[in-house]
Amino acid sequence: DVAHQFQYAVRVVGSNYAPTIERDEFLVAEKIKKELVKQRREADAALLSELHRKLQSQGVLKNRWSILYLLLSLCEDPRKPPARVGNYAALFAQALPRDAQSTPQYYGARPQSLPLSYPDRTQSAQSSGSMGSSWVSSLSVYATNGPTPTPQSLLQGQTQGMGDSLRQQLSSRLAWNLSAAAPSVPTSTSRGLANCVTRSVPRSRREGDTGSGSVEISESALVRDILYVFQGIDGKCIKMCSSESCYKIDGKIAISKSLRDITSRLAELGWLHNKVRKYTDQRSLDRAFGLVGQSFCAALHQELKEYYRLLSVLHSQLQVEDDQGVNLGVENSLTLRRLLVWTYDPKIRLKTLAALVDHCQGRKGGELSSAVHAYGKTGDPYMRALVQHILSLVSHPILNFLYRWIYDGELEDTYHEFFVASDPTVKTDRLWHDKYTLRKSMIPSFIAMDQARKVLLIGKSINFLHQVCHDRTPPGKIIAASKSADSPKDAAELFTDLEGSFQGNIDAAYFETSKYLLDVLNKNYHLLDHMQAMRRYLLLGQGDFIRHLMDLLKPELVRPATTLYQHNLTGILETAVRATNAQFDSPEILKRLDVRLLEVSPGDTGWDVFSMDYHVDGPIATVFTRECMSHYLRVFNFLWRAKRMEYILTDIWKGQMCNAKLLKSMPELSGVLHQCHILASEMVHFIHQMQYYITFEVLECSWDELWNKVQQAQDLDHIIAAHEVFLDTIISRCLLDSNSRALLNQLRAIFDQIIEFQNAQDTLYRAALEELQLRLQFEEKKKRLQSEGEWGVTAADEEVENKRVQDFCETVPKMRSQLRILTHFYQGIVQQFLVLLMTSTDESLQFLSFRLDFNEHYKAREPRLRMSLGTTRGRRSSNM
Repeated sequence: DVAHQFQYAVRVVGSNYAPTIERDEFLVAEKIKKELVKQRREADAALLSELHRKLQSQGVLKNRWSILYLLLSLCEDPRKPPARVGNYAALFAQALPRDAQSTPQYYGARPQSLPLSYPDRTQSAQSSGSMGSSWVSSLSVYATNGPTPTPQSLLQGQTQGMGDSLRQQLSSRLAWNLSAAAPSVPTSTSRGLANCVTRSVPRSRREGDTGSGSVEISESALVRDILYVFQGIDGKCIKMCSSESCYKIDGKIAISKSLRDITSRLAELGWLHNKVRKYTDQRSLDRAFGLVGQSFCAALHQELKEYYRLLSVLHSQLQVEDDQGVNLGVENSLTLRRLLVWTYDPKIRLKTLAALVDHCQGRKGGELSSAVHAYGKTGDPYMRALVQHILSLVSHPILNFLYRWIYDGELEDTYHEFFVASDPTVKTDRLWHDKYTLRKSMIPSFIAMDQARKVLLIGKSINFLHQVCHDRTPPGKIIAASKSADSPKDAAELFTDLEGSFQGNIDAAYFETSKYLLDVLNKNYHLLDHMQAMRRYLLLGQGDFIRHLMDLLKPELVRPATTLYQHNLTGILETAVRATNAQFDSPEILKRLDVRLLEVSPGDTGWDVFSMDYHVDGPIATVFTRECMSHYLRVFNFLWRAKRMEYILTDIWKGQMCNAKLLKSMPELSGVLHQCHILASEMVHFIHQMQYYITFEVLECSWDELWNKVQQAQDLDHIIAAHEVFLDTIISRCLLDSNSRALLNQLRAIFDQIIEFQNAQDTLYRAALEELQLRLQFEEKKKRLQSEGEWGVTAADEEVENKRVQDFCETVPKMRSQLRILTHFYQGIVQQFLVLLMTSTDESLQFLSFRLDFNEHYKAREPRLRMSLGTTRGRRSSNM
C-alpha cells in the first residue's frame, strides 16, 4: 500500500497541468522533418522545409498548425517499439506505472535568446525542457546541401526534463522503485541512471576552475565560450582582440594546437555575426537610409533570426547535458568538432551576408538593390536562392514606387531612392523637358536603360496630361492596370521573368499612355496642323502669300528701319492673308501669325529688321520651345534675305527688258548695257541654284523625313527629337551653324553685291533716261521750230546740246569701270565661295559647287577650283 501510494504521489507531483499540446507550428514541422531524417529521407525533409516556407508566405490557410499536427499524427505507427531511453526524463517516465504514463506530454517553450552570463549551478534549473527538434530545425534550415549529423539524444525526441531539486529528492526512492516496479529495464539504463545521479555536481567543479590561476582548460569550457562568441559576446577565455579585429584565446591558457585551430575557425562565426549585426544596428534607426535600406536591414534580421534559432538549440542541448549530468565524452554530447560540422553551412551564409554588407556600404535606394543583385550571379544554387530572397525584399519598395508612378503618375520618394527624380521648382511650361529626370545611379541593374526611359515617359505623360493638357481622364481609364508587386513574393516572381511579364507591363503602359497623349495633342490642340503652318509661313512654303506680302511690303521696307511701325506692318500682313490662299487656313492658325521687328542698328532699312512670328502656347509649346522658335527666326531671316535677292533680280531683269528698246538710240551705252546683262545673268544663275538647293535639297527633303517620323512616332519624345533633328539639319545645311560661318559670310557678301548692282544699274538707267529725255526734247523743239518756218537750232543751242552730250559720253566710261569693278568683286567672292563649298565635308555642298560652276566659268579664273573632287578629299583626309 505504501508503495502504491508513493507511486501515486510521484505521479501527481511529476504531472503538468499545462495544455496537452502547445500550438507551435515550427515545432510540429520540425518533428516531421526529424522523422524523415531518421528514415534517411533527407531529400524529402529538405523538400518539406521549402514547401513549409512557401506555405508560410501564403495567407490562404489559417490553421496551418492543425494540418501539420494531423500529418504528424498520421505518420506515427502505433506498432512501433518504444525508443531507447537516453535521458532522465524518459527513464522517469518508464518508472511510472502504466496509468501514470498516460499523463499528457509537455512540450517546453523554445528558447528565444541565450543568457548573457554563465548559469549558477547551485540554483535549480528551469523545469521547461530543451527542445531537441528546434535544434534539428535550425540545422535543416542551414544544412541545405545535405543531411547534417545530429545527436542521437535529440533525434530520439526525448526532451522532457525534471529540475535538479526534484531529481535530488527522488533519486533514492526512484532507484528503489525501479528495482521493484520495472525489472525489465536494461542494465545499461540503470547504469546511465546511476551515472546521472552521481554527476549532480556542477560540471565546472569537476573540470577545474579556470579562474583560480590554472592555465589548463577543458574542451567543455571552450564549447561554452564558443556558444557565447557565436553571439558576439566575449567568453572567459575567448575574447575579442581589438588590434587584430578577431577573437583569440588567452595566450596564458594551455591548449592543444588542434583545439586552438578549431576554436579559431569557430570564432570566425562570431566575427561575421558582429559585422552583420553592427550594420543592421547602425542603419535600422537611420530614416535617411530609406525604405529600400530598411528592407535590406529587415532581410538581414531574418537571416540573423534563423541563426539565433540554431544558437538557441545548441544552448538548449548544452543546458540539457548540464541539467541531466550527461558526460561530454559520450557520443551524444557537444564537442568542438561537432560544432565545426554543424556550423559549416551557417558560416557560409554569414560570409555571404558579411560580404554583401561590405559591398553595400554607402549605398541606398536603387543603387543598393543593384549591389544585392550583383551578388546573385553565382553558380551555387543555395547562395543564389539566399541572395534572391534578400533581393525580393530589397526591391519591393522600388517596385511599389514604379507601379505607383506608371499607373497613377504619383511620385512619393521622400528619401530619393527611386530612379525617377522630380524638380519642384520647374514651372508647368517646362514640365516635359526639365521637371522629371532619370537618376542613372539609382537605376537597378535588373532594369535596362530602355525600360527606365519608358518608365520615366509613362509617368511624365500622365502628369503632362493632367497639369498641362488639363485632361481629367483617370489613369485607370488610360491604362489597364495589371497586377502590382503587393508583396516581396510578387517581386520575386517578377524577377524570374524580367523579360516577360515585367517587360510586358511596362510596354503596355507605355504604348497606351503615349497613344492617348498623342491623340489629345492632335485632336484637341492640333499639333500637326501647327507644324505644317510653321512650314508654310516661317519657312516660306506658301509661295503666293510670300510673293504678295513682299510686293505689299516693298514701299514700307525700303524706308529706314526707325520709321517703321509694327501696327502698319501687321495690317499689311492681314491684307496679304485675305488676298491669297492663306485665308482658307484655320482661324486657330491665322490668329497666331504676327510681325516682329528685330533690333535696329544704324543704317538699317526695313528689309534688315522685318521678320514674321508665330505665337505658341499651352501644350504645343512643349514641341515648339523658345529655342526652336529662335531657330525658326534665324532660318526665316536667311530665307527672307535669299527671297529678297530673287525679288531684286526679278526687278533688275524687268528694268533691262523695258529699257532695252528705249536706249537703242544711245549707241554709246551698248557696251555698258551688255555688261549689265552679263553680270545680271551670272547673279540670276547663282541665286536660282541657291534657291533650288535651299528649297528642294534642304527644306523639302528634311520636311519629308520629319513628316514620316512624326507619323510613325510612338510617343511625344519621338516627335520632339524628330523636330529638333529637322531644325538642326536645315540650320546646318543653310550655312547657319558655327562650322559654316565662313560660307555664310561669303554668301552675305554676294547678296550685298547684288544690292550694289541694283543700285548701280538704277543710277545708270536714271542718268540714261534723263539724257534720253533731254535729247528727245531737243529734237522735238527743233522739229517744232522747223514747222514754224524758223531755224531748228541756233549755233548757241547746238553748242549747248553738244556740250551736254559730250559730258554724258564722258560719264559712260566711269559707269563701265564701276560695273567692271563690281563684276570683279562679285566674281572674286563667288570664286572664294566655290572653294569653300568644294572643301566642305558635306557632299551636298560639294555638288552645289559643281552646279554653280557648271560651265567651268569660274574654274578657268581660279586655280584652286581646278583640283578634282578626289584630290580634294585626299588632301582633307591626310590633314585630318
